[in-house]
This record gives sequence, C-alpha cells and structure tokens, in this order.
Amino acid sequence: MVSVFLRTASLGMVLCLSGSVAAMSVLPGCAAKRAQEPVQAPAQKPLVADKILVKKSQRRLYLLRDGEPFRTYRISLGLEPQGHKQRQGDNRTPEGRYTISGRNARSNFYKALHISYPSLDDRLRAARYGWDPGGAIMIHGEPRGARFAELRDVVRDEDWTQGCIAVSNLAVDEIWRYVGDGTPIEIEP
Repeated sequence: MVSVFLRTASLGMVLCLSGSVAAMSVLPGCAAKRAQEPVQAPAQKPLVADKILVKKSQRRLYLLRDGEPFRTYRISLGLEPQGHKQRQGDNRTPEGRYTISGRNARSNFYKALHISYPSLDDRLRAARYGWDPGGAIMIHGEPRGARFAELRDVVRDEDWTQGCIAVSNLAVDEIWRYVGDGTPIEIEP
C-alpha cells in the first residue's frame, strides 16, 4: 500500500512539476523562455584583395581591401634589389604599377602569379638602349624539385630571385586565394 502511495505521490509531483514548468514558459520574465526566432548574421563580403602593395625596402607585400591591409607577407626580391628593372638579366625587381595577369599552378617555384611587367613604358625604355626588357616576373613560392635544392636554405632570409617576388608556400597559397587576375599591384622602392 505504501508503494502504491509513493508511486501515486511521485506521479502527482511529476505532473505538478510539469505543470509549473509549462506555466513558467508562458509567464513573462520566467527562467524558461520560449524559443526565439533565429537571428541571421549580416552577410559578409568574401575577403578579396582589391590591390597588392609591395614595399621593396621593407621586404613586405600587403594585400589591401578598401585601402587597408588585411594580410602582410615577408618577401625576397631579385639579387640586385635596388632600382627598377631595366633589362633581362639585371636581377632587379620592377617598380611601378602593374596587374596580376595570370597564374601557374605548376610553376618550378610552387605556385606563381604573373605580374604584367614589362609595361609599354618599360619596353620603350629598353628599346631606347637596345635591351631586352625581360619578362616572366612573378609572385611565387619556394623552389621545387632537386634542380633547385641549393636554394632551399636561403629562400626565407635573403634576396635570391632573378627579379621575382618570392614568398613562402603557405603565403602564396593565401595570395592565390585572395587575389584575382586583373588585381592591380604597385611595387614601391
């Protein structure tokens, strides 16, 4: 008889408790509130660079969005980093305004984004002296393959390219993702 009483009392307490929880969910200011409508986060623009800025003297490449840098990378330059590229083989990195004009996922230097050097002005200047202005200037990653094994020891701390802008493989992966073809690039002394 006691067990029947305890079961009935327990059932009654559960029903009372259930009723009071249900009552709390409709009373204002109660601990148990009704579910609210989900709040949608404002839509965010995808992170895409609208300009690349290279400061040769700082050995830095900046990805810019609306004039503000959102990524910064350490770079290596040509073996002769001072001054603007004049001709093929001078080992200088160009200075001026160009665009990203293509990409190569199978480059000898991991991935590479092509810079539109030489411009018309670069070609005219070189022609005046009878020089070949050169070309194939890229933002690229580290060397790959046994042919470039000796470069792997210097790629992060020294200027070593023939005029390109070199970054780590991790950095070129990010740049590849954030930069579209046609993006302007300004290379300052």
